[in-house]
Amino acid sequence: MSNVGRRRSGGRAARTRTRAQLSQNQVIKPGLLGGRYQPLSKADQLNIHRGALQILARTGVSNATQELLDIALLKGAKLSPEGRLCFSQQLMEDLIAGAARGYVVHARGGRAGIDDMDCSDTKVYYSNSGTAVTTYDAEAKTYRPSSLQDIYDFTRLVDRLDNIHMVGDTVLACDVTDDFQHDMNMLYAMLSGTEKPLCLCFRQREHLQAALPMLDMASGGEGQFLAKPSAIIGGCPIVSPLRFGHGNLGLMIDTARMGLVTDLAVPPQAGATSPATLAGTLVQSVAESLACLAVVNLVNPGAPMTFAAWPFITDLRTGSFTGGSGEQALISAAAIQMGNYYNLPTSVGCGMTDAKLPDAQYGIEKALSYTLAAHAGANRLCEFGGMLGSLMGCSFESMVLDNEVAGMISRTLRGIEVSDETLALDVIHQQTLDPGHFLGAKQTLDVMESEYIYPDVFDRQSADAWQKQGSEDVMIKVAQTTKAIMGVHYPNYFGANNDRRIRAQYPIQLPISSMQR
Repeated sequence: MSNVGRRRSGGRAARTRTRAQLSQNQVIKPGLLGGRYQPLSKADQLNIHRGALQILARTGVSNATQELLDIALLKGAKLSPEGRLCFSQQLMEDLIAGAARGYVVHARGGRAGIDDMDCSDTKVYYSNSGTAVTTYDAEAKTYRPSSLQDIYDFTRLVDRLDNIHMVGDTVLACDVTDDFQHDMNMLYAMLSGTEKPLCLCFRQREHLQAALPMLDMASGGEGQFLAKPSAIIGGCPIVSPLRFGHGNLGLMIDTARMGLVTDLAVPPQAGATSPATLAGTLVQSVAESLACLAVVNLVNPGAPMTFAAWPFITDLRTGSFTGGSGEQALISAAAIQMGNYYNLPTSVGCGMTDAKLPDAQYGIEKALSYTLAAHAGANRLCEFGGMLGSLMGCSFESMVLDNEVAGMISRTLRGIEVSDETLALDVIHQQTLDPGHFLGAKQTLDVMESEYIYPDVFDRQSADAWQKQGSEDVMIKVAQTTKAIMGVHYPNYFGANNDRRIRAQYPIQLPISSMQR
């Protein structure tokens, strides 16, 4: 509990200065529990579970590689007359029962231990990802192709945003066209820009093995990455409807063999690559996610994996993906509920607004999808920060804005603690008699830093004060905050010696000069 309230001298200005020196994480913290929002009844969940198992047993998944068939058929899977890989109900129930119920993604360096992510139960964390092909220029209000420099810049920005806990490849390096060079440069830009946990995807399975020396150097030495993994590895191993995608399937097999966390996204799109009914898309997404769980556990029983059913919504008038709809927020929360039904670690795509700039539509759509997903109990809210235009673009300023929103959502997750102390019956009695208000009361001052969070960029001034300061839109302050961070924070967590070794070993294209002030 803060001691701010006990130091009465100096008045409000002194208390404000003291408060600025304290962390707001006394009020909120990573991994607060969700799970209160449950759009599906128990009967609904059971029906979806049974339907998913029927799909896997009767319809199965096509396009299995010979490598997968050699593993799966030996361990009880079957081929249908149509050549589709099928998993019986008993086999699936056994694999689900033996699956990992959680995993830890470690932070590195000075963040180790403090910022580790325990993805189990219904603990909620906020995670970047998206691989957007464009970056939004807030001053020009235009989009431009994303670059390798943008990956580093987004990473170093998030490195200073406390409410975003995991860093992913938020944008694509469109200026690096070779697959191997892209993957190694993407990894370098992210490892140099933060020590927070990472989520990664490689374009080819062979690139994971090639990346291990760089991951080891970032982790403190040979073998250290596998000993305490600071990244999860994923992709889209299913191409809906119910077909394996060879590239990411191979990566999933290799990740499972190594005992690393297999991350994935299974995004059937309602009315396009899955049924138009929400229940139909949900059951197909669950079946496709369970198929991935089957592969991982047939390859390496108990290997950690994210249950990542990401059902997407289509605007049936145009056939376009709509990331900001009410249906998207609803079905994403239901998918998380199904992951929790199996007691598996979960992730979901959210914050996928259709808005093209951070306007009122942006705020409404993001707030809805963020809040439902968090309160459904997603371990990782992915595509979280800065995404615009149905995942086609990303914005630096919006990243700062979303970081602020994450703090507010986390406060709602924490809930209201009810105890003799917080009910404050004696305080009510005493303060009501004299002086007739609670301003300046010892309890009021004591709980300022433990009960409330305070915004960095949102405005709470009076209307008069706001007008006197120029009637600024919130995005002006957001832009100022963004520039303040990015103008001074140019990390390279590899250090000079390791950086030279990496540049000698890998085709790094990010100039050192662009990583300095």
